Amino acid sequence: MPSLGLHIAPEYVLIDGNRCPKLPMPAMAVVKGDSRVPEISAASILAKVTRDAEMAALDIVFPQYGFAQHKGYPTAFHLEKLAEHGATEHHRRSFGPVKRALGLAS
Repeated sequence: MPSLGLHIAPEYVLIDGNRCPKLPMPAMAVVKGDSRVPEISAASILAKVTRDAEMAALDIVFPQYGFAQHKGYPTAFHLEKLAEHGATEHHRRSFGPVKRALGLAS
């Protein structure tokens, strides 16, 4: 299933949240899924570990932002550094705290 980046095609997808994206297989949104469905909980842990590793790698390239400390979350320090240095190509400019730190929010 190349469109999802998987080597095998899932038969059914459980999504943590209240909305399902359009997928080529059946799916169900589960509100508070990470506390109700063990598979979603495990996926959340894997996603966090992966994100933390990506933030540590970004910290090497962009040490001025302190990604290793705040892991990309909108802490006061991170927002201060965003205002000071601007955004990298890795910052999501559509995210409210980033927009505000960059002076882009209306």
